[in-house]
Amino acid sequence: MDKSKRLLLIVGTAWMIDALDVALLSFMMPLLKTQWSLNETQLGFVGAVTSIGMMIGALLCGKFSDRFGRKRVLTWTLVLFSLSNFALAFAPNITWFMLIRFITGIGLGGELPVAAALIADRNVGQRRSKMLVLADSFWAYGWIIASLLAFLVIPHFGWRVAAILTAFLAAYAFVLRQHLPDDSAKTPTVTPTFSTLMSPNYKKRFMMVSLIWFIVMLTYYGIFLWLPSVLVLRGFSIVHSLGYTLAMSIAQLPGYYLAAYLIAKVSLKKLLTVYILGTIVTSLVFGLANQTTVILISGAGLSFFDLGAWGILIAITPSLFPQAIRGTAMGAAQSVGRLGATIGPFMVGWLLDLKFGISGVFGLFVGLLLIAIVVLIIGVPNPDSGDAHAIDL
Repeated sequence: MDKSKRLLLIVGTAWMIDALDVALLSFMMPLLKTQWSLNETQLGFVGAVTSIGMMIGALLCGKFSDRFGRKRVLTWTLVLFSLSNFALAFAPNITWFMLIRFITGIGLGGELPVAAALIADRNVGQRRSKMLVLADSFWAYGWIIASLLAFLVIPHFGWRVAAILTAFLAAYAFVLRQHLPDDSAKTPTVTPTFSTLMSPNYKKRFMMVSLIWFIVMLTYYGIFLWLPSVLVLRGFSIVHSLGYTLAMSIAQLPGYYLAAYLIAKVSLKKLLTVYILGTIVTSLVFGLANQTTVILISGAGLSFFDLGAWGILIAITPSLFPQAIRGTAMGAAQSVGRLGATIGPFMVGWLLDLKFGISGVFGLFVGLLLIAIVVLIIGVPNPDSGDAHAIDL
C-alpha cells in the first residue's frame, strides 16, 4: 500500500470512530431520559454540550497543529477522546455524563480539522480534494457501526457497554496513528494567529466559508435530529427500525463516492452547489412524505446529498489557505459551524413550540441553504484555480 492510501486509511479510521461516537449519542439519549428522569430541556443540553466541546476543540486544536505539528496534536485528541469515552461508562449521574461529554467533544472537534489539514498538506490539486472527500466518507461507516451497536448491543447490554466498546475501537485507531508520517511542514514565516485570518488577504474567504459551515451544520443537525421524531408523531414508526437506520447510513456512501469521482470533471464550487440543491429538494420531500416508500427513498436521497455536500466543503476549506495557517483556518471555520450545530436543534424545537409548523421550519432551512449557495458563488474563490493559492504568508 502506498503512503497516500495508508494515510487515508489511518485518518479515515479515526474519522469513522468520531462518527460512531456522535451517532451513538443519539441512540443513547432516549435511554438516558428514562434512566435519569430527564425533561426535554435537559435532554437538549445533553446533545448540545458535545457540540460546545467540539466547537472549542476545533478552535484550539487547529491552531495548535500549526504551532506544534499535525501528528502530535492529532494523537493527543484521540487519547483525550478514548479516555473520556471509557470514563463515560462509569458516569454516576447526568451532571458527570455531561461533563465527560464536553471533554469528549473537545477531542472529537479537535481531531477533524487537524486530520483534514494533514491530508491537505500531503496532496495537491484534484488529488487533494478527492482524498479529503474519501476520508470524510469513513463517517458513513461510523454511522453503520453505531446502528448495529444500537440495535444489537445496547438493548441487551446497555449503553455503558457500548461506550466501552467505542473507547476500545478508538484505542485501535490510536495504534494506527503510530504509523502517521512526521510533519513535513516548514517553520511558518510568522506565528499563526486567529488575527491572521482577519487580515485583508484572508478575511473575506474565511468569513464566507465559515458562514457556509454555519449553515450546513445548522441545517444538518436540525434536520437529522428532529425529523425522525416528527415522523414518529405522524405515525411512521419505521424511523426507529434497524433497516431504516442502516439505509440512511449506507445511502451516504454513494454520495461521497460520486463526489470523489466528479471532482476530476466538475469544479468544486459547481459540485457543492448541485449537492446543496439536492439537499433542498430531498429534505422537502422527506419532511412532507406521507408514505413509507417515499420516506425511505427521500431519506436516502437526503443522506446522499447532505453528507456529500459536507465532504465537498471539507475538500474546499483547507485548499483556500496556505499550509502555515491551514490548521488554524480549518479549525476556526468548523468551530463557527459547530455553533450552528448547537443552535440548530434548539431552534427547531423552539419554532415547533411556537406552532411555526414543520413546513415553516423547512422553509427556513431552504432559505438558509439558498443563502449558502449565494455566499459560495460570490464570496469563495475557486479552489480548482490559482486564485485560491495566489495569496501566501
